Amino acid sequence: MLSRRQFLALATSTSLISLLRGGESSRTRDVPWLAEVQRPPVSPVEQDLTALLPAEAELSVWLKRREEIRNLWLEYLGPIKRQDNPPTTEVIHEERLGNVLRQLIRYESEPGWPTEAYIVRPAATSVLPRAGVVVFHSTVAHSIRQPAGVEGKQEKAFGLKLAERGFVTLCPRNFLWPDNHHIDTDSQTELFEERHPSSKGMAKMLLDAQVAVDLLISLPGVDRSRIGVVGHSLGAKEVLYLAAFDDRVKVAVSSEGGIGTRFSNWDAPWYLGPDIKTFASTHEHQELLALVAPRPFLLVGGESADGNRSWPYIEAALPVYRLYGSVPRIGLLNHAQGHSVPPIAEDRIYDWLETYS
Repeated sequence: MLSRRQFLALATSTSLISLLRGGESSRTRDVPWLAEVQRPPVSPVEQDLTALLPAEAELSVWLKRREEIRNLWLEYLGPIKRQDNPPTTEVIHEERLGNVLRQLIRYESEPGWPTEAYIVRPAATSVLPRAGVVVFHSTVAHSIRQPAGVEGKQEKAFGLKLAERGFVTLCPRNFLWPDNHHIDTDSQTELFEERHPSSKGMAKMLLDAQVAVDLLISLPGVDRSRIGVVGHSLGAKEVLYLAAFDDRVKVAVSSEGGIGTRFSNWDAPWYLGPDIKTFASTHEHQELLALVAPRPFLLVGGESADGNRSWPYIEAALPVYRLYGSVPRIGLLNHAQGHSVPPIAEDRIYDWLETYS
């Protein structure tokens, strides 16, 4: 007979597996190129990564280790309390673009911190709820105007193009932008540090990303069980952290963010700060990739921030994905075209999100 403690542990583990799988049993197809992005590159770059699990470990061992890793990273990021309910929103501007409706909304990401986001959705109503995607912008002056398709390169207008494909998207502004038209890392980081002196900048980005999910799932007609996230560069960093720490996210695409803490400017004060160099000597981002398992995660690289040197991170997470007993849906797409989103990457980003949402 199971003791009460054993029963509760089993129930918790079972619930967690069910939550993480997010309808896994009903999914019957994969992207046809899945094996391609799980194939090691011809010339992989070795990385000194700590093993996530001992050989032959079982799922129960990982679930315990998962909680330890999650708590360790959250403690490292520092505390920021999220509001219990989605913030009140105000529609600032609304326009119709063909079969798509685009709204600029204003809200507070935390009390006293106003920000804005674009909601882009099909204009037509649907009998069935639609999948939703949080779309993060990259480091461009025009911030959320990029993914919403208002300004900038159209290949990065993920929010608009996904809405044209039937998704409801929400494109939130990163806290480093005091408005939608310019970035001010110095003053915004100073403001953040005054409010949260014990927390990392990524803690603020994670909080804001989770608030974006809160808003997205509160929208009428959005299927809260089919939530995805996508971002390029800066936005790709936010994708990694949101997918790792928010199980409501069922599918993720991270493009050219630099998965390794030494691959890009993770040591900037608005990300993880200079002490990440010490912390990363024993804890690296393969741990966060493993926290995402078994939810589909596509890492896109162009041999700039990510590329062949990113493969060991995928390789380290694959055994954890396999523990869940299903096809491991994680991989690296290296288009080798620099810090960009070429047509092959754009097509496969949409294919990934459509297939696994």
